[in-house]
Amino acid sequence: MKLITTTALALIAAFVATPAAAQEKAAAAPVQAQPKITPSKGALKALQELQDAVQKNDVANIPAKVAAAQAVATTKEDKYMVARLRLTAAIAAKDNAATSSAIDAMVESGYLEPSKSAALYVGLGGTYFNNKEYAPASAAYQKAMTLDPSNSEAPALLGESLFAQGQKAQAAAAFQRAIQARNASAQKADEALLKRAVAVAYDAQSPVALELARQWVAAYPSAGSWSDAIAITSNLSHPDVEGTLDLYRLMQVTGALKTGGEYAQYARAAAGQNNFNEAQAAFDAGVAANLINPKSSEYSDLVQGLKAKPKATAADLETATKQAASGNALVRIGDRYLAMGNQAKAQELYKMAIARPGTDVAVANLHLGIALAKAGDKAGAAAALNAVTGPRADIAKLWLTYVNQKA
Repeated sequence: MKLITTTALALIAAFVATPAAAQEKAAAAPVQAQPKITPSKGALKALQELQDAVQKNDVANIPAKVAAAQAVATTKEDKYMVARLRLTAAIAAKDNAATSSAIDAMVESGYLEPSKSAALYVGLGGTYFNNKEYAPASAAYQKAMTLDPSNSEAPALLGESLFAQGQKAQAAAAFQRAIQARNASAQKADEALLKRAVAVAYDAQSPVALELARQWVAAYPSAGSWSDAIAITSNLSHPDVEGTLDLYRLMQVTGALKTGGEYAQYARAAAGQNNFNEAQAAFDAGVAANLINPKSSEYSDLVQGLKAKPKATAADLETATKQAASGNALVRIGDRYLAMGNQAKAQELYKMAIARPGTDVAVANLHLGIALAKAGDKAGAAAALNAVTGPRADIAKLWLTYVNQKA
């Protein structure tokens, strides 16, 4: 059962086709400012002649001057200066292949520190990207990342170049690395980067989208980001009716229920579990929010269905507890208490269920975590949610993200 949300993952349409503005910035200044360098005496004359030829744009003589300078270059400073002059000439000629070769030589000279070498490749990648030469752009960004693993710009730009080549899963992984690099440097990743990463990963139907969605909503919680993160989790993990109901419960506590249709779907999911107390409460909440008109034909089936169904009382649940034949039956009773707002009693039933053999412990721990979260027991909720394994783990992790945001 898929979760229905009004946003319908609108961020995907908005961000998945958005080119990276940073590509233009990256390509804007591929040549770094000339540092003060002292060449060796043996290379000084040849370097001066090469510089004169480059400054005059003497294209016919530049190759010979380069060869002459390379022949006498003995120090890393000499080799760097030759390569940098080659770079100046290559850029003037708009020769990307020559530009790439010159940057390689600058880096190989050993004169530059890794971060500056990486910056050169980032600039080169931007030039290739803007020319729609995505494969060499990717190669340039990869070199930047190898030279300076802490560079947080190169992975994001690599993600764009990979996406442009249709390599969506690889692009998502690159965006994830960019986020990790920024987090490692104590920089909070921009929301635009997180949304871009989520959109690309979701477009690729990559499981990485689940983790990225949690990172996004953890860093930038809002009704909108929660709605999309929950929808992504639903659409990629394909929960059953029980799991879908747990996601609607999360939508409720995060303020992500924004339409009458969502409240009605929540009520229907609860009714599907025979939890008519919770179904009625969800429907009534939609009415109270002025999002559901109970007289509308759109909801007539739900109104009539809920009227016909009995709502459990505390006395009913006490009797049912004594008669429960299994741990799973105790979980269902706990769910009724949860719907009635009796968190303490719900916790008691879930713990009883966990202790019985044959219980679906993943469901019991997940619901115990929800009950503890609603009761304000952050540590207890985290422990219960972390104990959830199997297909429900992604739902538990999303609930845990919510729990971790609580004071």
